[in-house]
Amino acid sequence: MIILGIVLLVLGSLLGIPFLWTLGIILTVIGALLLVLGSVGHAIGGRRHYW
Repeated sequence: MIILGIVLLVLGSLLGIPFLWTLGIILTVIGALLLVLGSVGHAIGGRRHYW
């Protein structure tokens, strides 16, 4: 999810599409949040870790 967010950020900035840029920021933040929560041991969606 983090990689997809970064790809959308780059595409949105290169192509000048603000929707892709905004979606990329949202996906990057959610992916980083899930990564941090999963690494400290909180269960996310029934899983103890998130890949």
